[in-house]
Amino acid sequence: MKSIIGGFFITFSMYSKIPVPKAEWSRKNMKYALCFFPLVGLVVGVLFVAWGWLCFQGEHGPGTLPFALVGAVIPVIITGGIHLDGLLDTADALHSYEPHERKLEILKDPHVGAFGVIAAICYFFLYAAGLAMVRTRSQLLLIGLGFVISRALSGMSLVWFPAAKKEGTLYSFASAADRRAVRIVLAVILALCFIGAVLIQPVAGACMALAAMWVWTYYYYMSVKRFGGITGDLAGYFLCLCELAGVLVVGLAGIFM
Repeated sequence: MKSIIGGFFITFSMYSKIPVPKAEWSRKNMKYALCFFPLVGLVVGVLFVAWGWLCFQGEHGPGTLPFALVGAVIPVIITGGIHLDGLLDTADALHSYEPHERKLEILKDPHVGAFGVIAAICYFFLYAAGLAMVRTRSQLLLIGLGFVISRALSGMSLVWFPAAKKEGTLYSFASAADRRAVRIVLAVILALCFIGAVLIQPVAGACMALAAMWVWTYYYYMSVKRFGGITGDLAGYFLCLCELAGVLVVGLAGIFM
């Protein structure tokens, strides 16, 4: 039981800015840590949906523009931008067109390059544009589920996809994890999210689920081909793209369906 509680604290201390008690980063405590990764997404989703409901409270709500702009940074506020850092580093590495080894070095470089800045600007503009198309509470709920879906898939990639190197935070989580338990828990969470999305809005929910799986598939093949496997930065890159895809799909679905 202590290892489960320790895993919970490790996950939240690593992937969020939510204050939690400190836990020892031992293999025992990290055994089930990835099982709690989607819970970070649940917290983000609840706050996002609450903000959306506040913004659309009739004539007295803040309205679409504040909803879109603040909604785009709510995940960053809760997570501290850890996944966004991966987006920027990966954008720089991908546009370097260097061999695997050099790309991995660029991922570790603490400095941000021009392509990372461009990627961040485009990301937030597209994210806010997607949120600006949200009109209904069902769309809000779908996007809220998207934060859980992206983390369930990201956690699954850590215990299924090959790692590019045998060092770093990602490898620590993956090597210490009880892979069978993590796979089962995250697969169940993912299935429940997909079912919930379809129940909320059948067509839009199904499209969001398909978009998430498409991005996950792209993440696998791109990582193996360009980097020789996944890293922590690539996992952050995937998570950002997965959430962006969900926002754009749900937003467009509200207009055309």
